[in-house]
Amino acid sequence: MRQLRLSFLMPPLAAMLLAGCAAQKPVPAPAVAPALRGTGDLGLIIERATGSVQVVEHSGDTALGRVEGLGDLSHAAAVFSRDGRYAYIFGRDGGMSKVDLLTRTIAKRVIQAGNSIGGAISTDGRIVAAQNYQPGGVKLFDADTLELLSEVSTRDEATGIASKVVGLADLPGNRFAFSLFEAGAIWVIDAADPRAPKVTKYPNIGKQPYDGLGSMNGRYYIAGLYGEDGLVLLDLWKPEQGVRRILNGYGRGAEPLPVYKMPHLRGWAVSDGRAFFPAIGHNAVLVADTQTWKEVTQVPVAGQPVFAMISPDGRRVWVNFAFPNNDTVQVIDVPTLSVVQTMKPCKGVLHFEFAPRGEEVWLSCRDENRVEVYDTQTLVRKTTLPADSPSGIFFTWRAARIGL
Repeated sequence: MRQLRLSFLMPPLAAMLLAGCAAQKPVPAPAVAPALRGTGDLGLIIERATGSVQVVEHSGDTALGRVEGLGDLSHAAAVFSRDGRYAYIFGRDGGMSKVDLLTRTIAKRVIQAGNSIGGAISTDGRIVAAQNYQPGGVKLFDADTLELLSEVSTRDEATGIASKVVGLADLPGNRFAFSLFEAGAIWVIDAADPRAPKVTKYPNIGKQPYDGLGSMNGRYYIAGLYGEDGLVLLDLWKPEQGVRRILNGYGRGAEPLPVYKMPHLRGWAVSDGRAFFPAIGHNAVLVADTQTWKEVTQVPVAGQPVFAMISPDGRRVWVNFAFPNNDTVQVIDVPTLSVVQTMKPCKGVLHFEFAPRGEEVWLSCRDENRVEVYDTQTLVRKTTLPADSPSGIFFTWRAARIGL
């Protein structure tokens, strides 16, 4: 605008000469533009030992590049922006990093706590929530700028103890649910106004909830209990009914085994009217009817399950295990509720992720520094990608799912 006003005030001849001189200046060669591509087949491999992530694509099963400088990723998790371009990565050092998958750079990074184990993103994609072990509580951030909008403290006024937050999940309507480990409670945040969130509290749910998940339709929030055999369910269509116990005493009659790694509930394996949960301290996958939430059966498996995840077609549940069986993966057939395949792909299988339509599954092999890609129909390995002590694998299809 400044140059336009100056030209308007000049005598016509002077303006013409100036324009001519400007036209004679050499035009710099255009920079080479990156190839255009979408984000629907992109994802991340967490490299826990080096504080880095690999950006990968599952159309051709290749690594595109690495992003470094992400801090302590020993228990890192990631969620994605609505368009799948950005990943928000939460680290054990309390760092939250916004990574651009297309440019493979850190767009923004903040240290927001002493110890963080995960987060979630709101329905409208404008709010990122971080769940914290130390100093406890949940913080809400602007997804674009990572500006802190508000904080929900979990500190008990009577004892002064701030509960660790576990199982943070997004819910429809810009809400979040999470569990409080020490307090034995479930809280639901309404973040319609993220600078002044409203909290609904459900106390006395059971001993030491260790993880939680939201159902794929946003109706249910379920938390597992570490201090006793059972899970608890909150029906968010009928919140006035409060929390109820499900699968209570599932380990009855059996001595619980030492727990070397906590099960994770985030697979949300539901198919054919049944839900599949990893049992804690027992070598079993629990099966519940999703109408009554009563136990149908238990499927005996090779060890203590960590993840029990359903393939996108709903036909099979894939299970990995804690030490000393963490070299094993088993596949459960949903119609027959039986193990139909036992595999030993590598040592230290920490996590796995399905391609969006389920034609392949990626397995992280922490102890052998690689990721294995398997065809889910033939159960034959397709390819191997080197990775430094890989753990979590996260694909961008998660951007369009509820409860993750």
